[in-house]
Amino acid sequence: MTLTKKTTIGIFWNFAEKLSRRGIGLLVTLLLARFLTPEEYGLMAMLAVFIAVANSIMDLGFSHALIRKHNPTQEYFSTAFYSNLALGVLAYILLFSTAPFVALFYEEPRLTILIRVVGIVIIINAFQVVQNIILSRNLDFKTQLKAAVPATFISGLCAVVMAYAGFGVWALIAQTIISSLVFTFFLWSMDIWRPTFVFSQSSLSEMFGFGSKLFLSGLLDTIYRNIYIVVIAKLFTTTIAGHYFFASKIKELILNQLVNSIQTVTYPALATLQEDDIRLKVGYRKVIQVTTFGLFPVMALMAALAEPLFRVFLTDQWLPAVPYLQLMCIAGMMYPLHSINLNILKVKGRSDLFLYLEIVKKCISILILSVSIQFGVIGILIGQVISSLLSYLPNSYYSGKLIDYPAGEQIRDVLPGFLLSGIIAVLVYFAVEVSTQPALIELVLFGTLAGVMYIVASSVLKIKAMELAKEIVINKFGKNV
Repeated sequence: MTLTKKTTIGIFWNFAEKLSRRGIGLLVTLLLARFLTPEEYGLMAMLAVFIAVANSIMDLGFSHALIRKHNPTQEYFSTAFYSNLALGVLAYILLFSTAPFVALFYEEPRLTILIRVVGIVIIINAFQVVQNIILSRNLDFKTQLKAAVPATFISGLCAVVMAYAGFGVWALIAQTIISSLVFTFFLWSMDIWRPTFVFSQSSLSEMFGFGSKLFLSGLLDTIYRNIYIVVIAKLFTTTIAGHYFFASKIKELILNQLVNSIQTVTYPALATLQEDDIRLKVGYRKVIQVTTFGLFPVMALMAALAEPLFRVFLTDQWLPAVPYLQLMCIAGMMYPLHSINLNILKVKGRSDLFLYLEIVKKCISILILSVSIQFGVIGILIGQVISSLLSYLPNSYYSGKLIDYPAGEQIRDVLPGFLLSGIIAVLVYFAVEVSTQPALIELVLFGTLAGVMYIVASSVLKIKAMELAKEIVINKFGKNV
């Protein structure tokens, strides 16, 4: 089987895995929103950044190093496993110890016990890292699907039952822990890999040498992505923080669905071509075209249809989150371009440049945040849109240097889909504004018409990404990348 066909199959199964998880996750999120208040989501938002940072400490970039390494031995995998486990315990101890200070910072005493309980998930996650690495290296996302779907379903069911029974924010805590626990259980029951009693200092040093820079980059990105919720929760009300956090979850359920499916597969697949710049450029060019072709209309239409979407599935208490979601979707349209350009640096082994770019971009973004914060939450979100646009320039700079795929060429590849998506979304937005039909009819009618218009117009205009997407669907992408 050729690399491209193997990659295509991998994308299919990874997409199916994320579609199942995100689909169930979206349904659960909408159901939970009917039983929980924005304030309870706000509490979860306050501790999210600390859990995310702890997860980054637990991995320390070893997963990136192992995915990129050619033929890692059992010694490498076992060393990574024991290191992840030790770091997971250390991260949990730090969480447990600092929980009272977090509660004091937010002036919310309930956070102490919430952080100490949900922090257990860090140790659980440490048991699944190596298995996920092995499956990703083999592009075996069908096996991940078998573990992910029951984990998402069981944890979601438990959370909905608890929310209905009046457990409040503890339903969200339980969902997080149960999902990780069940997923880990299924991975281990499949006998994918088992550790041996071996630990190599040289293997650890090698993985740390490459992964540490990506860890610092990821840590900066994690803190940056969550700094908004920290600022909003501190300066505004818990309810506003809940609205922001909920809108962010909805956006991520959709955004991560497509982008992560392709990114998770293409990184290990194209890492095998790291020494062949010509084929690497061809591969990444196709990835960018297909990813943006699918993502642009989804994000644009979700922004246009946000209000009828909320009216159909949620109660009126969540309507203040509509403009938040709309602006997040606009900012999120640039996400695949950011991710794919940064992936090129990882494939080429330039984790030093990866870290450097993250520092530069985060400094710019923090500067924008410091200015936009005086204009409230809407001002902060507009600042995110500006930051996303500005961050593309440094992200794409090294792609032009490393594989001769500069920003101008990338923009020419994605511009047709971007313009077409934007035009259709604007038409849908104004159609919703003047419509007097029930929200459900608006959602179904305008959403369907927009989808048909996008596909027909893409075919008529002979947009290259449309042809590539067709080839992927029928698994005739070609014999070579």
